Amino acid sequence: MDIQICRNEFLQFIQYEKRHSNHTLLAYSNDLKQFLDYLTNTYQISDITEVNHTIIRSWIVNLMEQKLTPRSVNRKITTLKTFYKFLLRQNKMAQNPMLKVLSPKMSKRLPVFVEKEKMGALLDNMNFGNDFEGQRNKLIIELFYATGIRLSELVNLKQSDIDLYSCQLKVLGKRNKERIIPFSNNLKQLIQRYLSSKPDENNEYLFTNNKGKKLYEKFVYRLVNFYLSQITTAGKKSPHVLRHTFATHMLNNGADLNAVKDLLGHANLSATQVYTHNTVEKLKNVHKQAHPKG
Repeated sequence: MDIQICRNEFLQFIQYEKRHSNHTLLAYSNDLKQFLDYLTNTYQISDITEVNHTIIRSWIVNLMEQKLTPRSVNRKITTLKTFYKFLLRQNKMAQNPMLKVLSPKMSKRLPVFVEKEKMGALLDNMNFGNDFEGQRNKLIIELFYATGIRLSELVNLKQSDIDLYSCQLKVLGKRNKERIIPFSNNLKQLIQRYLSSKPDENNEYLFTNNKGKKLYEKFVYRLVNFYLSQITTAGKKSPHVLRHTFATHMLNNGADLNAVKDLLGHANLSATQVYTHNTVEKLKNVHKQAHPKG
């Protein structure tokens, strides 16, 4: 069976059947292209049934020799595991070579977040301006921090997704899973002021530029990076850092882990539990500073 045909069928499957995001689709596509290029250039293989676990291991070694991080290598291994599971279900393979492939160990990395005091300084003291762009930018930062939504979810928010009466918004997350997130009266007032200043009130999308066009992800990423740069020297200053900040602050203030899981739209509790490590680290620091023998 031709490898390229298998790759195309797999990508169509995750796009139309699994309905993964464009970001995930692009990652899978790039990972598989790199793998197929390696098979062609190193082994002159074009038939998927000729690929065994030894060949796959050699590709992994090649990736590590290129100084890719264990996290990046593991992501590519995950792509291959998903790819081969698809091939088995389609009866294109008799055995799964990935069963004999081990992933490199990764050091645990705590999610980067912004301290509560610094977020307060940004949202309470920063002068965003009173014009349309200023109100929009402040609302973007506030919304990320108040709801923990993803970048893709924010840019795709529609005005119809905002229920000002009930103070809640509807988000279409990964794999088109819908969830409802409540928000405060303070955020409600910010949304109302922003909507009254929009140049095109009839645009269905909540966030637009001054010409009434929907914002794109890179614009919002740069915007968040700029404002976080005013309050922190952390290496990462992205919308996802605000998502981490939302989750960490919620848990630090006693929120139930399952409730935070639902608010974030996580499929598994293990994805949310990573934020409890920040809470434990905070307790360790308090103990070290306060205990006589700390």
